[in-house]
Amino acid sequence: MKLISWNVNGIRAAIGKGFFDFVNSHNPDVLLLQEVKAMQEQVEFPPGFNYLVEWNPAVKKGYSGVAAFSKTEPISVGRGLGIEEHDQEGRVLTLEYPDFYLVNVYTPNSQNELRRLPYRLTWDLAFREHLKSLEAIKPVIFCGDLNVAHNEIDLARPKTNRKSAGFSDEERASFTELLDSGFIDTFRHFYPDETDRYSWWSYRAGARGKNVGWRIDYFGVSASMIDRVESAAIHSDVMGSDHCPVELVLKK
Repeated sequence: MKLISWNVNGIRAAIGKGFFDFVNSHNPDVLLLQEVKAMQEQVEFPPGFNYLVEWNPAVKKGYSGVAAFSKTEPISVGRGLGIEEHDQEGRVLTLEYPDFYLVNVYTPNSQNELRRLPYRLTWDLAFREHLKSLEAIKPVIFCGDLNVAHNEIDLARPKTNRKSAGFSDEERASFTELLDSGFIDTFRHFYPDETDRYSWWSYRAGARGKNVGWRIDYFGVSASMIDRVESAAIHSDVMGSDHCPVELVLKK
């Protein structure tokens, strides 16, 4: 079973840059999108598009939002965390399948000068509690743009970004707490020491061409199901967004 997650930074813009060609060529069983910046009815799907579509848009139009395309109908679909404070920006979509939950997330950015950091840490706690409540029922896979580079190996210039959004000590510690609560970063499970593997690059100063990037897009799984994980990948060659897709393949 192939799962792919991608922050498309506007699905309508991504469609104009070959999005559906990517879907056709990679043929995921489930495709999880972040930052769709659109309502479902604003997107025109091509003939023969054989996916069930689930959507959780932000209240504010043209902002944030997550979506999921699945070849198999989920048992249930949940939108948000069930907390009004956190559910205005369309950031979580939870799909239930027979033997696991799949949670698509677009984590809030702490913003310049970390002005949104207190909210971000409140969010992290609520999201962690959401995952653990699901895990009490069955194993969990979470994926998406977590907006944090966990360790120095996960970004090109750690020293100059120590207090930047996405690499603050507080955000990194919060992600450590998430993993320590019983989840595994699947890419690092397979590639614990691999460097220069990133999933986001700034549009400034030709960062992508120079590979001055950050790894902030993840697939995490409950430790209890790590033996089911066949592979993890980062498709850094795929254009169409400032992020690239990341992939998880489960054994049949």
